[in-house]
Amino acid sequence: MSPDTVVLDRDAMRRTLVRIAHEIVEHGAGPQDLVIVGIHRRGAVLATRLKRLLDELLDADVPLGDLDISFYRDDVATRPDQPVVHASHVEVPLEGRTVVIVDDVLYTGRTVRAAIEALFDYGRPARVQLAVLADRGHRELPIRPDYVGKNLPTSRHERVNVAVAELDGRDEVTITTLETVAA
Repeated sequence: MSPDTVVLDRDAMRRTLVRIAHEIVEHGAGPQDLVIVGIHRRGAVLATRLKRLLDELLDADVPLGDLDISFYRDDVATRPDQPVVHASHVEVPLEGRTVVIVDDVLYTGRTVRAAIEALFDYGRPARVQLAVLADRGHRELPIRPDYVGKNLPTSRHERVNVAVAELDGRDEVTITTLETVAA
């Protein structure tokens, strides 16, 4: 593998989340109508950060939840490794609310599809929106984010890595070029 290229450092990640929080507020969801739900693992960390920013902007306590989508994935039966399961927490009624699902990287769209399916086990929101730190393209499903931190045009021979201080000891987004094996 080649060395990582840093595309967002700690300060850029912070500014990006601040911008996303402002965009969510500008789109009109009031604190009584809004729920932030992060996808485990790094999406849940980013959702917590986004919730704090929204609390400050809206001068309210925006509800926060998190989802484990391990058993909602369409490839769960074909994966060679067993999924690491985390508990999901959605402890507020979703009916009539705008739910913003938060994830770190949007790639094929399959993770988001699984998150939407998991979310509907908790209720039927009025609207579901998607906020991602990085959108790398290569969609396999018709899913488009409402809030994007950074568009990263990548090849399929690259990997986007998100590190968050809470789990990794640092905040950054990098791109790694994977070695390809010649036939």
